[in-house]
Amino acid sequence: MQDEQELVRRAQQHDQEAFAELYEKYFNKIYRYVIVRVGNQAEAEDMTQKVFLRALRSIASFQWRNIPFAAWLFRIAHNQVVDHLRKRTRQLTVSLDETQTLSSSDPQKTAEHRLDIEWLMLATSKLTAAQREVISLRFAGDLPIAQVAQIMGRSQGAVKALQHSAIVALRKALPGGQNNEPG
Repeated sequence: MQDEQELVRRAQQHDQEAFAELYEKYFNKIYRYVIVRVGNQAEAEDMTQKVFLRALRSIASFQWRNIPFAAWLFRIAHNQVVDHLRKRTRQLTVSLDETQTLSSSDPQKTAEHRLDIEWLMLATSKLTAAQREVISLRFAGDLPIAQVAQIMGRSQGAVKALQHSAIVALRKALPGGQNNEPG
């Protein structure tokens, strides 16, 4: 596997294969981040494609200034999501069919997975925008705290505090949490 810096350098020189490798490497992470933020599969797919289109158009301007390529991509994705959410006037609704990611032949597992997604989407809707952003970047985007801090323009300590408060709030909001009673 080629070094990422070399791939980026080649992509900056209009090497389509190099950009394709970067696309393959980061597509799933960007997509997971976007779908958690927007809650709609079709919109997330379109937005993820737009992220990579923007990246392709502006890759020549990317510079290695202590900012990893992944952080640069997630910043583009973040801006895309923010623009999208600003334009959206209706409240977010999530169809369980749209967020279904498992292809299981076991109906019980499929139903349990859908219920888990429903609970998670409901719980995350109760978080602040900053908490949702941290959770999306850390867990859906699989990024380290340092990169999340760079993307959000916050200190690592602030990101850790947001993550902690978000996890506490999620625990309370999810079934079996402190504020939930059975049945």
